Amino acid sequence: MSQVYIVVDDPKGWEPYYPSDRIITFQDYLSLEVQTQQRVRVINLCQDYSYLREGYYCSLFAEARDHHVIPSMRVLNDISHPLLYKLQLGQLAPTLEKALKGRAGESEIIIKSYFGVVSDSNFKTLARILFERFPCPVLSFTLTYTERWEITEIGIVNHRLLDDEEQTEFANALDNFSSKVWRQHKQKKTAKYDLAILVNDDEKFPPSDSTALKKFISAGKALDIDVELISPSDFVRLSEFDALFIRETTAIDHHTYRFAKKAEAEGMVVIDDPTSILRCTNKIFLAKLFETHKVPTPRTIILQQGETQQLQQAVEQLGFPLVLKIPDGSFSRGIVKVESFEALAAQSKELFKRSSLLLVQEYLYTDFDWRIGVLNNKPLYACRYYMVKNHWQIYRHNDNKSADSGGFDTMPTFEVPKAVLQAALKATKPIGNGLYGVDVKESAGKGYVIEVNDNPSLESGVEDKYMGNELYSMIMKEFVSRIEAKRNS
Repeated sequence: MSQVYIVVDDPKGWEPYYPSDRIITFQDYLSLEVQTQQRVRVINLCQDYSYLREGYYCSLFAEARDHHVIPSMRVLNDISHPLLYKLQLGQLAPTLEKALKGRAGESEIIIKSYFGVVSDSNFKTLARILFERFPCPVLSFTLTYTERWEITEIGIVNHRLLDDEEQTEFANALDNFSSKVWRQHKQKKTAKYDLAILVNDDEKFPPSDSTALKKFISAGKALDIDVELISPSDFVRLSEFDALFIRETTAIDHHTYRFAKKAEAEGMVVIDDPTSILRCTNKIFLAKLFETHKVPTPRTIILQQGETQQLQQAVEQLGFPLVLKIPDGSFSRGIVKVESFEALAAQSKELFKRSSLLLVQEYLYTDFDWRIGVLNNKPLYACRYYMVKNHWQIYRHNDNKSADSGGFDTMPTFEVPKAVLQAALKATKPIGNGLYGVDVKESAGKGYVIEVNDNPSLESGVEDKYMGNELYSMIMKEFVSRIEAKRNS
């Protein structure tokens, strides 16, 4: 359970707002007796955050006590140096362009956000992104237009300098933030461990269905783990938990990777860890990794945009049919089969619009793909996913954005052909010790690794059909083991 403190340097500055038993003065905070067994969250609302002033020392003391504080020392340091914060503003051009569409004629706009919340809906996404990178109670950012819109200045605003309307916005945001984000868990018995499972209700093909998620929660409860489902908007909440389990399809330029990185930086146990995401979500990396470690795979060639002679070389070396892939495709998307040079040239031209490198592989016909679940370098479960009828993949995506899938068999890992199991374990060993789903084709008594998924599907009635609830229990036990190892170290 967490204790929340809202620290102010002068109680008079809080007079416009409702009284709260969470409000304490900076002096009182310095005099607090440190409770090592209790998580403490601190919202630092001191007036002056500059070097060696009260706000600076409040965050400094909080971090020295292992309290989770907003703003952190990193944020205070970054915002005080424009060169540091501007390094973190890259890749925001599309967000700025969308937010400022139709604002022609303006040269400067100043926006205030309150715990990442703004009144102007056009800036909602931008404010959320900036709050994730620079968590502060009140953040001001200046947008300037010369040849294009840019964020030219970021600063922390003293809440005492807000006008009446801004005070209302601030109070509402603080109330929402402190009660929903930094809330104390309402439970009669405090669990030994806290685990967050990241899910996204808007995802069309999530890796775990609602029934599977409930089974994870039940399995956690039996092991004294308080399991809570969190959403992409809960980024700032991560420090509440001991561990993070990502049950949303991962990508590098995506909030799932940022969640994993933040969890790792907080010293949490995290599956999928950022290294696994980085390695598994790019098929080019996997191809080179498998080549280095002699993992058996279909014959593979990497194509570079503009090198047209490579297409003919691929045909000569691999023959038809061929399978053409973008590096970050998932659920059979971004993957095409070609049976002529004309089709290869046309399809590669289209896919090169999405990536400067492509993979082309020999086509191995099989009625099904093996999926071997691996956890901590040990086989966990085994499935056979069958191809969609009259189709060469296990998924077929339709024009109406739905997808068909083939049937499946689930079985104990000891029934899997030895060559398939060995190939799967050999593929995951150089990646890490996380939870992986290895796709393997079996041909002529040999196993050929197609790819390794860092965020494998775990759905009720499919992957758990043989093991039942024990599948969820084994994963939760792994979290307990890792949390305990971190605590003991």
